[in-house]
Amino acid sequence: MIKQFIDKLMGKTPKSSKPHFGRRTEVPASVHGIDPNLVDERAINVTRTLQQAGFEAYVVGGAVRDLLLGLRPKDFDVATNATPEQVKGLFRRAFIIGRRFRIVHVVYGRGRDNEVIEVSTFRAHLDNVAAEQVKGNERTSKRQLEGMQHAVDSSGRVLRDNVWGPQDEDATRRDFTVNAMYYDPESQIVVDYHGGIQDAKKRVLRMIGDPVARYREDPVRIIRAVRFAAKLSPLGFKLEAKTSKPLTQSATLLADVPQSRLFDEMLKLLQTGHALASIAQLKNLGLATGIYPLLDVVVERADSAFVQVALADTDRRVGEGKPVAPSFLLACVLWADVREGWAKRLARKEHPHPALQDAIDEVFDARIGDVSGRGKLAADMREIWIMQPRFEKRVGSTPFGLVEQPRFRAGFDFLRLRADIAEVDERLADWWQEFSMASDAEREDLVQAAKAEQQASQAAKPRVRRAPRPEGAPAPAESRPAAEAEGSDEGAAKKRRRRRRKPGAAGDQAGDGGSAA
Repeated sequence: MIKQFIDKLMGKTPKSSKPHFGRRTEVPASVHGIDPNLVDERAINVTRTLQQAGFEAYVVGGAVRDLLLGLRPKDFDVATNATPEQVKGLFRRAFIIGRRFRIVHVVYGRGRDNEVIEVSTFRAHLDNVAAEQVKGNERTSKRQLEGMQHAVDSSGRVLRDNVWGPQDEDATRRDFTVNAMYYDPESQIVVDYHGGIQDAKKRVLRMIGDPVARYREDPVRIIRAVRFAAKLSPLGFKLEAKTSKPLTQSATLLADVPQSRLFDEMLKLLQTGHALASIAQLKNLGLATGIYPLLDVVVERADSAFVQVALADTDRRVGEGKPVAPSFLLACVLWADVREGWAKRLARKEHPHPALQDAIDEVFDARIGDVSGRGKLAADMREIWIMQPRFEKRVGSTPFGLVEQPRFRAGFDFLRLRADIAEVDERLADWWQEFSMASDAEREDLVQAAKAEQQASQAAKPRVRRAPRPEGAPAPAESRPAAEAEGSDEGAAKKRRRRRRKPGAAGDQAGDGGSAA
């Protein structure tokens, strides 16, 4: 009995017991009511090609769930009994990816119009007793996984699973019942093993099998549970009690998941159109802290005005089908740190531009670490932040150069959000909006108008009255005649020439460098 208890804690299935693979139920179109017009033609092409080659093939996962709910899925996945190599051989543009779970990407179109249909092979259900035991965890056991098809670590976490099996076992491997249904576009039949259709009607998110063991197999399922609950909450879905209860106690398992994978899962929480709902779910489920340090910061600052409008703006853009970048959202979340560090350095009389650069480096070290390798993500965040003080300068050549920068739109969107919370004058954001869309002649007029406004503002400032100079004291250099200050007529001429000289291109670039701080 004690051994059974320990095996349960370790996620092991007793050898004598057989896993329940469910009962195959074929539901016709007259019952499930899926509109075939909502199915992507490329997904139909993939299933048809596989079936014509003699294989089984179905649309699977969240796409089937959305189709049952009358929604048009954004992504379509296909499951088949063909191996990755067999799938690859049937399509001109197909690529086998992944080491932990090998799948095939079938690519249609090019550039921005491309679409990927992800094709996976039915996988066998293997418990931890049947798997090869590996010491260590996901972060340290890559070499030990070489040549292995199915392996787990000592805690029961699945590290590699590329053993092919029948459809009923593949269904049991999946996480939630509503994500474990198979739809055949040709026959329009839905194959259901675990009551997914009933759960979809009841608006219930239920884990297949024992939730504790399933979270141990792959702790990232904890984050997936939060994400699906957030995504489907507007439709009335709720996590089943047995599925949600172990979440908090299982969260410690995430400590052994690589930071890069947690970073990717964090972005899925925040950039799939349900960021605000995801944060609300994290709080409701007791997971507001402890999943990932940077996510802790996001949740902590979600109620602040700037981060809240940034999250809402991200949800809006995703809903409208517009692209979103992780660099932009993270720049919004960490802007308070950059601004505070910059202000401290300016108070110490440091030069503005190096002070801003140093403040940014400090934030990267403290908050981002080595995730993403300090590559494009960090470069884009840096550009967005460095642009902000440059927006204050609307005269000279600065506006013309700034608007041509590749990241101008991201920097301007950042400025617009700052204006929305009154961190900067809204008229500044309006000016840059107009300038960015204007013709060259109109831009010249806008710059001249900004210059006149600046001069008028300076003229309106009260003059500072200086204390009277003691009798007999020499006049300050700036108030003495130019010739006297220079010591000769030649010096006076040089000083006058410097005063009259108009700023050229090189001078403006130097000015830009200063204003960029």
